[in-house]
Amino acid sequence: MSSKAMKQPAALRTFSTIFVVLWLIVAAFPFLWTLWGSFKVELDFFSKADWRNALTGARTMVEHGSAFTSTGYEGAWVQEEFWRAVLNTAIVCFFTVTISLTIGTLGGYALSRSSYRYTFWLLITALIFRAMPPITLVAGYLLPFFEWNLWGILPTTIIVLVAINQPFTLWMLHSFFQKIPKELDESAKVDGCTQFQAFRHVIIPVMWPGVITTGLFSFLLAYNDFAVTSMLLSKENQTMVPKIASFLGTTQTEGNVMFAVAAVVSATAPLFILVMFFQRQIVSGLTQGAVKG
Repeated sequence: MSSKAMKQPAALRTFSTIFVVLWLIVAAFPFLWTLWGSFKVELDFFSKADWRNALTGARTMVEHGSAFTSTGYEGAWVQEEFWRAVLNTAIVCFFTVTISLTIGTLGGYALSRSSYRYTFWLLITALIFRAMPPITLVAGYLLPFFEWNLWGILPTTIIVLVAINQPFTLWMLHSFFQKIPKELDESAKVDGCTQFQAFRHVIIPVMWPGVITTGLFSFLLAYNDFAVTSMLLSKENQTMVPKIASFLGTTQTEGNVMFAVAAVVSATAPLFILVMFFQRQIVSGLTQGAVKG
């Protein structure tokens, strides 16, 4: 069949291009608009008189002598110490992902190689707990945390996030391990490896993209969580999402809204960088989990 016959019709190509461009504009507009507005004052970005003030920065020009200002970022990061929330988020995410992947990798591998009937019921039980709203699980932790004086600190939040996230990582990694032929384990054992050595030196390198994909989803759960962190952390130990919500509060103070806008941009930008950096591993991991090896 000739290459001309394989080509799409011109009308279809034009339609596809226009659709993709429009979709990208619609998808990127909220973030780009927020990014642009984070360098304005509140009276411009939330102007009721003329929405074009958010573009021109008329009030920003009057107050700061320029159409752009960094007062929102200075207020959020310096005045409100948003950097503490960033540090707390990094700590929570690191330990949540590390613990979840360690337990999930070992557990998923063991269940994928197990021939016992209880394996199925363990996975079903994990799925039931994952389907439950996180807020219902958090309520059960509050009483012992208060009684043991453990409320408000980062380790308790990490424990709860791992407990909520573990069924998901177990299911994901179990499905990845099932795609890997058991003959690889047997071949490694024939060469003198123990079960753990076969797992470490043979199986993990093969399914590394799946580990990265699962780790990214675990990271996003901890990074974007609001229900758990807002209930279990004190004001001094807040992560980014509850901290952003606290900028708004129950009463509006001039400037605090722009602190929240600047903080939203600061919290969103690393996600774009992370996804772009691991995009190949993510695609490879998702493909590995969807196609039988």
